[in-house]
Amino acid sequence: MSEGAPPEPAPAEDLRTTEVDLGGLVNVLATHLYSTPLVALRELVQNAHDSHTRRLLEDPDGDHRPLIRVRGDAARRTVSIEDTGAGLTEPEIHAYLATVGTGYTRMLRDLTGNQELIGAFGLGFLSAFSVADEVAVTTTSHREPHLGHRYRSRGGEQYQVDPVPARPRPGTVVELTLKAEHAHLADEDALRDVLGRYCVLLPIPVHVGDDEQPVNNVEVPWRHSVPGDQHAARMRFATAFGRRFEPLTAFPVHPAEGGTGGGAAGGTDAVGLLWVQDGGTYGSSDNRDLAVYLRGMLLAEDARDLLPSWAGFIGGVVESSRLTPTASREDLQRDDHYRALQRALTDAIVDGLYETARLRPAAWRRILTRHGQDLLGAALCDERLFTLLADDVPVPTSQGDLTAGALRAAGGGAVHVALGSGGGFEEMLYRAMRVPIARGDRYAVLPFLRRYAQLRGCRLVELGSEHGDRELFRDPERPLPAGEAAWLAGALADEGEQLVPARFDPPGLPLVLVPDREAELKARIEDDQADARIPSAALRLARAFTARTDGEVRARLYLNLSCPAVLDLLAAYRAGHTGSATAAGLLRSLKVIMAAASAGPAGSSGGDLTAALSGVGTAVSALTAAVPAGLPGVPDTLGALPDEA
Repeated sequence: MSEGAPPEPAPAEDLRTTEVDLGGLVNVLATHLYSTPLVALRELVQNAHDSHTRRLLEDPDGDHRPLIRVRGDAARRTVSIEDTGAGLTEPEIHAYLATVGTGYTRMLRDLTGNQELIGAFGLGFLSAFSVADEVAVTTTSHREPHLGHRYRSRGGEQYQVDPVPARPRPGTVVELTLKAEHAHLADEDALRDVLGRYCVLLPIPVHVGDDEQPVNNVEVPWRHSVPGDQHAARMRFATAFGRRFEPLTAFPVHPAEGGTGGGAAGGTDAVGLLWVQDGGTYGSSDNRDLAVYLRGMLLAEDARDLLPSWAGFIGGVVESSRLTPTASREDLQRDDHYRALQRALTDAIVDGLYETARLRPAAWRRILTRHGQDLLGAALCDERLFTLLADDVPVPTSQGDLTAGALRAAGGGAVHVALGSGGGFEEMLYRAMRVPIARGDRYAVLPFLRRYAQLRGCRLVELGSEHGDRELFRDPERPLPAGEAAWLAGALADEGEQLVPARFDPPGLPLVLVPDREAELKARIEDDQADARIPSAALRLARAFTARTDGEVRARLYLNLSCPAVLDLLAAYRAGHTGSATAAGLLRSLKVIMAAASAGPAGSSGGDLTAALSGVGTAVSALTAAVPAGLPGVPDTLGALPDEA
C-alpha cells in the first residue's frame, strides 16, 4: 500500500457490532439532552400536532376535528396530553414509539414534502422520561378504529403493550406520572402559562383542562389578512407576546430572496414580527428578545444572536421551516439558513425604523427619547441607520440632550465635544462659553460626532485633545518674557502642572486647568492595583499606548492674557507692587478650590484645599489691611495703578 493511501477495509469476518447500553442511552437522551423539564411538554404536544397532520395526509376526506387537550391532576401527580389525531397501531408502537431514533413523522415528511410536520429525530417521546416515573400511552388508530392499545413503561428501557377497549374516536392519550421533583407541572395554571408560549403559533387548538378557549387563540397578523389597521393588529400581538416590556412600535419580517450568491441558502422563508421595546438600554445593555418557531412550535425562546448586536432594544417572533434545529430542538444550527435570517432581520429592523420615522412621528420621538444612547452606537454599525439618525438622534450635552444639528448651530458651525467627564475649571469654561458641549465620555458620542462632522463637512472641536485645545486656547499676541512666565508659573502652578499663556473666551475667566488625558490614563494603568482591575490583554495594549507619554505633565494651566485681571496682575508685578504676590495667591487658591469641587471621592484636587481656603482669607486680610503711618497708600484696585508705578 502506497504511503498516504486510505486503509483497505477489514475482512467481513473481522468486523464486530457495536454494543449499546440501552439503559445508559435512554438515561442520557431522556435526562441530559434537554435543558429544562418543560421541554417534555413541548415535545409531547408537538407529537400530538404531527399526529393530526399525519391523519389529514392519510385520510383527507375523513371526519376529522383536530383538538389537543392537556390536563393536570395535582392530587394524582399526573399530566395527560390527548389528541384526536391518527393514533397508532400495535406494530407502529413497536416500530416508532419504542424505537429510539426512528420517527414516522420524519419518514412521512420525506415522502410527502409536507412542511407542517415538526418532528425530525425520533427522540421527542423520550423527553417524557425526564419528568415522569411512568409513561402510559392509550391509542386507537384511524386505520383500526375498533382496536385499542396501551403502552406502559417505567424509565423507557422496558415496556409492555396490552389490548384495551378502543377509544370513542381515533387518537392518543399520553399520561405522565410525574417524578416528585416535577410535581409542579401538574398545576393547570402553570400549564396554561407554558403552553401559551410554546403553542401560540400552532394551527391546531390547544386547550388546558376543561377550558373552552384554547391557549393559542391569538390573532397572528402575518398569517391572516386582518381587517382594519395592520399596525394596530401588530401592536396587539406584540403587546400580548412581549411580556417583558411594552412595545413602542412593531414592524413585519418578510421572506427574503437569495443574494447574488444564488441558491436557497442565500434567502430565508422566515416571517414574523419585530418590535421596539420600551425597556431601558444603555451602551452595553442587551435586552434583545427573539423567539423562533419551527413549523409553529417554539424552538428557541432566546435566539438573540439572530439579531444584530446593536439592537439591544428589539424584541420579536419569527417562524421558519428551513432552519435546522439541534437534536434537543432547543437551539439552531449556525448554517447558511441561519446566516440568511440574520441578514434579513437586520434589514427588517432598518426598514422598520425608516417606516416608523416616516409614518409614525409620535412613536419615533418616543424611540429617540428612550433609546437615543443605543441608537448612537447603532448608527455607527450601519450606514443606512446613520443616514436616518444623523439629524434626529439626541446627543447628551452640557445643556441636556440635543441633536447634532442643534449642537452645530449653537456652536456657530462647529460641534464641541469634551473628551473628559468635565467638572472644575473645564466645566466653568463650558458654561462661560455659553455653547453646549457634547459629553464625549458617554457611549458612542465621540465616534458618532466624528462621523457626523465628516458627513456634514463641519468643524469638530475635541476639548481635551491637543488639537482641540489649540483651537480653544489661542496663542498670545506677544509671548511673555521668560522672567514673567517663570514668576507666574511659580505663583500659580502646582507640581505636575504646566503654565501655558493663551487667549480664550470669555475674557472674564482668568485661568483654566485642563487635565492631560493621556497622563491620567498612564497613571491609572501603572497603578499597582491595575492588574486586578483590568484584563491583562487590555492592560498590555494600554501600556503600549501610554509608553510614549512621560506622564510628568498631569495638567496644563492656561492663563488668559485677554483677561483684564491677569493684565492688571502682570502690570503690578512689573511695577513691583506689593499686592501682586497676594493677588497671585488669590488666583491660585481659586484654582485649587474649583479643582477640589470637581474631584470625585478618590480623585485629586490638584492642591491642598485647606491651604487654599486659608489662602483666600489671608489674601483678603492683606488687601484690606490698614496702611501703617508714613507709607504710601495702596490703591483699592490694581487697575488704578499709575502706568509708571
